[in-house]
Amino acid sequence: MAGHSKWSTIKRKKGKADAQRGKLFTKLARYITVAAREGGPDPEYNTNLKNAIEKAKAENMPNDNIERAIKKGSGDLEGANFEEITYEGYGPAGVAVFVECLTDNRNRTASDVRHAFDKFGGNLGSTGCVSWMFDRKGLLIVDRAEDIDEEELMLQAIEAGAEDFSSEEEYFEITTTPENFEQVKEALKETGYKFSTSEITFIPQNETKLEDEKDIKNMLKLIDILEDNDDVQQVYHNWEMPEDLDI
Repeated sequence: MAGHSKWSTIKRKKGKADAQRGKLFTKLARYITVAAREGGPDPEYNTNLKNAIEKAKAENMPNDNIERAIKKGSGDLEGANFEEITYEGYGPAGVAVFVECLTDNRNRTASDVRHAFDKFGGNLGSTGCVSWMFDRKGLLIVDRAEDIDEEELMLQAIEAGAEDFSSEEEYFEITTTPENFEQVKEALKETGYKFSTSEITFIPQNETKLEDEKDIKNMLKLIDILEDNDDVQQVYHNWEMPEDLDI
């Protein structure tokens, strides 16, 4: 995995999230609702719900919104019945794209996703066509600071069960197996570290460069239109997004 490319993607998402706070809250509320429905309303006994709440709080989602989403998931409040669906396909020049959705209308979502791929030089594929190109990992990113000793952080992360550690110009990146994600995160939190990103994600095994300007523009538009869709939770791809990209 190219850490720089991943961080470019994260920074771009954060910039968009700041500009579209309401849309982000809608997606986070769905995530919380489904987590509460599937694992119960108590985050102490439901890791997925705990992570969903932490992500919502990191984005300054109001507590009332969080509580309402939990109640919808537990059945205390009426709400739509969302289901998880994934779509796989290829963007411009064969870039692998993997899309996670939470939807209450499967036909609407399938139509929207297919239209996005078709419009911007890609094509929707069958289940499994690109998912094998990604590894499911826990990802923790700690921003560089003067009071953080790189070697000490690395040792603590590895001792806690981290799989890999990399040092980048602006941050430190820690990856874990999904199973060890919580224990590594909690161990580092107890030591006082704070994370700018903390999530279980899909990381591409290899990345694809785009040289043609039209392909780059179409890839950006494809990502944008998918991420702007309320039904879409996450968009993963193996495009090696340039660091100097105007985002």
